Amino acid sequence: MENQSTPSPTTSPVQIALAWIVVAIPLLWGISQTFIKALALFK
Repeated sequence: MENQSTPSPTTSPVQIALAWIVVAIPLLWGISQTFIKALALFK
């Protein structure tokens, strides 16, 4: 029998960049808010 697997579709670099932006913006916002609130503890 022949292996008739279909080739997996490739993801474009633009889609990868957009996905990282969607993840990075909330992540950076959360880190910045945590840092700001932590600084208030040491005043």
